[in-house]
Amino acid sequence: MKAIRKQRLFLLLFILVGAGIAVGLVLMALQKNINLYYSPAQIIGKEAPIDVQIRGGGLVVAGSVVRDPESLDVAFDITDGAGTVTVKYTGILPDLFAEGQGIVGTGKLGSDGVFYADEVLAKHDSTYMPPEVQDAIDKAHGQPEKTVTYRESGA
Repeated sequence: MKAIRKQRLFLLLFILVGAGIAVGLVLMALQKNINLYYSPAQIIGKEAPIDVQIRGGGLVVAGSVVRDPESLDVAFDITDGAGTVTVKYTGILPDLFAEGQGIVGTGKLGSDGVFYADEVLAKHDSTYMPPEVQDAIDKAHGQPEKTVTYRESGA
């Protein structure tokens, strides 16, 4: 084999190995940063992993919000109609947080079955419900999933 062919072969192998390492690093980073959504029914059904960052959401159960008067600790229950999960959160809740409203939280499920939220997001107006929460509620009540169709505007 000639010297130029050897150089090209080594260059090609170097590029392939470098690309393989880059793809591997990207996949590892994505795997650690994926937050899967789980409904209260799935959490109760033990489908959600314990001590792994996940998203969970549902409607805040009326009368379940308990605030610690000495700290920013808040505990409340969320439901999708098929199950209820207790959420514990430390911090200031969004202004739109209210009983009976939809929320989505990011956090970890404890071995005690309590969802420990790091972040709580509340709905932003009276007609919006996070799609994951709406789908979970619809499934719990036996309603088919809604499909969204987009129409082009004709000018």
